[in-house]
Amino acid sequence: MQIKTLEVAGFHSALKAMRNPLDSWAKSDSSTGRVGRKDMGLSDRLAQAGPEHAKHLRMIMVYADITAPRYWWTEMDTYRIGVEKVSCSTMHTLMRRELTIDDFEHNGSTETLQKTVNIINGMMVMYRTVNDPETKKSIWYEIIRILPQSFLQTRTCMFSYQALRNIYRQREGHKLNEWHVFRIWIELLPESWMITGKLPEMLSDEME
Repeated sequence: MQIKTLEVAGFHSALKAMRNPLDSWAKSDSSTGRVGRKDMGLSDRLAQAGPEHAKHLRMIMVYADITAPRYWWTEMDTYRIGVEKVSCSTMHTLMRRELTIDDFEHNGSTETLQKTVNIINGMMVMYRTVNDPETKKSIWYEIIRILPQSFLQTRTCMFSYQALRNIYRQREGHKLNEWHVFRIWIELLPESWMITGKLPEMLSDEME
C-alpha cells in the first residue's frame, strides 16, 4: 500500500470560520503556517463536543493518491461523507499488458498467487487473438471474476479532516495492516492533532 499526499488546504479559512459563532476573531492567535495555542484549544474543545460543533474540520481538505488492494477499497467505500474518490479503471486498463506479481498486495509465499496471475495472462492472450465480440466479452468477464482481491488499484482521494477523524478513531486496532498504514499517514499530516486529538502540548485552562 502506498499513500502520496498531494495537497492540504483550508486551515486559515477554517480557523476564521471556527470563531464566527461568537464573533471572537480578535482572540485568534494563529499566523501563516502556525496554529496558535488559543485557536488550538478552541478547535480541540469543539472537536470533543462532537461533529455538529466542529464544522471547521469539514472545511480543511487533504488530497492524496492511494494505491491499495481491492479488499481494502471495499472497506474504504464505507466512508462517503467528506470523502471523494476518482479511481483508475480496471475495466478500461486491465487488458493493456501482462500482469506481474507486483500488481498485487502480497506477503510471504506467492506461489498460489503466481499461478492465478499466469492463468489470467494466458486468458489475456486468448482475448487479444480472438475476433468474435461475444467470445472476447466472455473471456473478459471470466478474468474479472477470478481477479484476486489483492489486485492493486490507485485512486485520487479527497478527505475532510472531520472524515479522517472518524476513520482514525473507528479503524484503531483493525485486523488489516493497511488500516494501520493509513492511520500512520494521518498522523504525519499537517496539524494532525485536529484529527487524532493528540495535542502537541499541554493547554492552559484560560485558553479560548
